[in-house]
Amino acid sequence: MPQLSDRVQTFTDSVIRRMTRINDAQEDSINLSQGFPDFDPPKEITDALAEVAKKGPHQYSITFGAKNFREAVARKQGKAIGRTIDPEKEIVVTCGGTEAMMSAMMTICNPGDKVIVFSPFYENYGADAILSGADPIYVPLVPPDFHFDREVLEDAFQQKVKAIIICNPSNPCGKVFTREELEFIGSLAVKYDAFVVTDEVYEHIVYDPYKHIHMAQLPGMYERTITCNSLSKTYSITGWRLGYLIGPEKVIESAKKVHDFLTVGAAAPLQEAAVVGLNFGEEYYEQLKNIYTKKRDFFVKGLDEIGLKHTVPQGSYFILIDISDFLAMPQFTGWSDLKFCEWMIEHYGVAAVPGSSFFREPVNHLIRLHFAREEKTLKEALRRLGEMAKQLNCL
Repeated sequence: MPQLSDRVQTFTDSVIRRMTRINDAQEDSINLSQGFPDFDPPKEITDALAEVAKKGPHQYSITFGAKNFREAVARKQGKAIGRTIDPEKEIVVTCGGTEAMMSAMMTICNPGDKVIVFSPFYENYGADAILSGADPIYVPLVPPDFHFDREVLEDAFQQKVKAIIICNPSNPCGKVFTREELEFIGSLAVKYDAFVVTDEVYEHIVYDPYKHIHMAQLPGMYERTITCNSLSKTYSITGWRLGYLIGPEKVIESAKKVHDFLTVGAAAPLQEAAVVGLNFGEEYYEQLKNIYTKKRDFFVKGLDEIGLKHTVPQGSYFILIDISDFLAMPQFTGWSDLKFCEWMIEHYGVAAVPGSSFFREPVNHLIRLHFAREEKTLKEALRRLGEMAKQLNCL
């Protein structure tokens, strides 16, 4: 057999999705690894999908997105950033936020370009950089508040980077970048002539008093910002795979070509049904925030009662659990966080993601859980985690 490409040897499969497969093979295990809800999307959207199933469309839409879908995105996001967005020239509809990021990276990167990635990071970013021919430069976010060192960040920019990737709110640590932080990052992007690629899929899942600021809304930044977004988390439709890119016309003109040859286009029937959600009023997003605030508070309180050390997210629906005390026990000597997660699924029926898959640094003491679940599911997961902590502490 001929040799495979070198690039595919430089990263693994998705650890997040791998943990879901392990979870699904275990009877009655609760999946708190891969971040998708166990509750239904808004009824208005599913009703619209039922109607579309009868009437269509069932064939290709315009490659870069159905016109009414792009217009709805332009209205919603234009209002958010205080700018008129041209749905014909500044938007590409993609197969999820994953393809949006890949299209953005392939549009702006040449082989050998450097791209800054904050660590911890959503695992796709490193692979996206490699697949687009770029070399990632990792800049640490420092716990417990996950701030970045400004000197370290500027040192990274000085390496002639093509772009920086920002996940805001951040997966997995739940950080919401402040306006001051974003303005500083923007000033470096201008100073060193770099793009800013933002992943904003959790834009509406932000907890008081924190506020989500779009990089593209800051003065002078729209011209060099490529916004990646998705409907998956906002409308609880992760399986629909609907995302989009927003950016200046020159970038989007090229991104359309990349997208065309990657996937041709996102599913036309799903775009048609999802327009209903894009046209929701502000009350929907306020309700969404309230729902997730209640889930976060319930889960955090439960973890506190168990005695597990954890982060408290400012946004998104992820929590990092510190398992240092467990790994220090004799029976876990030499164990990795991955092995601990596999053991936890087998013995207690709760699936998590090993934190090492998110960090460039040698982090082995954290696991990621999510709380996008109904309260009864979270309650049962907490019971199992409590039983695990109780039994281990008694050994």
